[in-house]
Amino acid sequence: MNRVQKILMMTFVTGIVIALAAVMAGEMNWLPVGEFQGNETMEFWVLTVMELLTIALIPLALRLFKFQKVKQEIAEKCEEGLLRWGLFRLDMLLIPMVVNTAFYYLFVNNSFGIMAAILCLCLVFVYPSKNRCQAELEA
Repeated sequence: MNRVQKILMMTFVTGIVIALAAVMAGEMNWLPVGEFQGNETMEFWVLTVMELLTIALIPLALRLFKFQKVKQEIAEKCEEGLLRWGLFRLDMLLIPMVVNTAFYYLFVNNSFGIMAAILCLCLVFVYPSKNRCQAELEA
């Protein structure tokens, strides 16, 4: 169980570090800040897709371990199931967070930054502590 918890924690921290690196790259102008700022059609479609993804993935990630198939796989495969679904749940929040952070600088649109911040706040509810991992294995 310690191995699974450490892998989940490493994924959790790595995603946050990548997002912070994107922020640092944007603030230091290593990213092409405002590269797509004038392209309103592209901005509309990218913003729409990211809003829909964010709106769909947050509740799905937070309720993922309540689904019967997920519960059954974790009960049958124990640590292997917890690792698989735990990584999947973290990725549903971390990947859009990093992408929204990058888009914030590429489009210079606050909506992307707000979505990234909301996704970051949602990470608090899936923090892979030892107690949470143990509770999810026993549930």
